[in-house]
This record gives sequence, structure tokens and C-alpha cells, in this order.
Amino acid sequence: MNITEILDTRSILPHLKAGNKSQVLKELARSAIAQIPPEISISERTIYDILIERERLGTTGLGNGIAIPHGKLPKLKKLICLFARLETPIDFEAIDDQPVDLVFLLLAPEGAGADHLKALALISRLLRDSATCEKLRSATSADALFAIILDKSVTVAKAS
Repeated sequence: MNITEILDTRSILPHLKAGNKSQVLKELARSAIAQIPPEISISERTIYDILIERERLGTTGLGNGIAIPHGKLPKLKKLICLFARLETPIDFEAIDDQPVDLVFLLLAPEGAGADHLKALALISRLLRDSATCEKLRSATSADALFAIILDKSVTVAKAS
């Protein structure tokens, strides 16, 4: 799997403003609607509820300022991914108790077990490098963020 299969510059939010975890998830749900084909009737509230339900199982705040909220949607036909760089780091109940400022949202079809896991693994490998995370934190445009993600994704794919 290549990152370009699930992410492009239209799905990058370079300056997401939110004061808490709930607001981040609401904003991501709102933004995800634009990525879902209009013939699929899914509301922002449905996406938000799925994300909150997943958070109740355990935080998706991985540590080092990174979170990957994710969930499965019944009517979805393909993976949807968004990346947001938060303007201000927020408490995401991360496993290291550090605030989060880099967030990947991943939404998958209900039956997408392997693809969902491959996408999560790809994103995790991409963000494992602290230098890449610092570059993401300093970039200010969707194009610059996408270029960093794409460059690192190619490096990760070659190493795998």
C-alpha cells in the first residue's frame, strides 16, 4: 500500500484549531464528509460517534505528539485518510501523557480488515521517525505537509 492511495493534498488540514480531543474528532468528522462520495449517506455525527466509541476502547494517542483515531463505517467503499497538524497541541489522553499535535484520521469499510491494518501500519511507520515529525510540525501548507509525508512514505516503502 502506498500513502497516495489514501491521502492527497485535499485531505490535509495544516492549521486545525481545536481546544480538546472532542473538538478535534468533530472537526475531523466534518472534514471527512468531503472525502466520502455523495451517494453514500453518512453524517458527521455518525463518524464522530464511531471515533468516540473507538476512543472508549483505548486512546489512539500513540505518544510523541501523535494520534491516529480510526474506525470502520458500514457504507464506506474505500479507505479515507486525513492528516491534521493542530495549531496548538491538546490533551488526547496519549499513552505518554504528552499533548498531541499530529493527527491522522483513518476511516475504513466494515469489511476492510487487512487494508485497515496495512494503512495503520503504514502511518505508524511513517511517524516513527522523529525528524519527519519535526518537519511536519514546522511545515505550514498542505502542499509542504504532503511532500514530507510522500517523501517519508517512499523511504518507508523502500525499506520494507
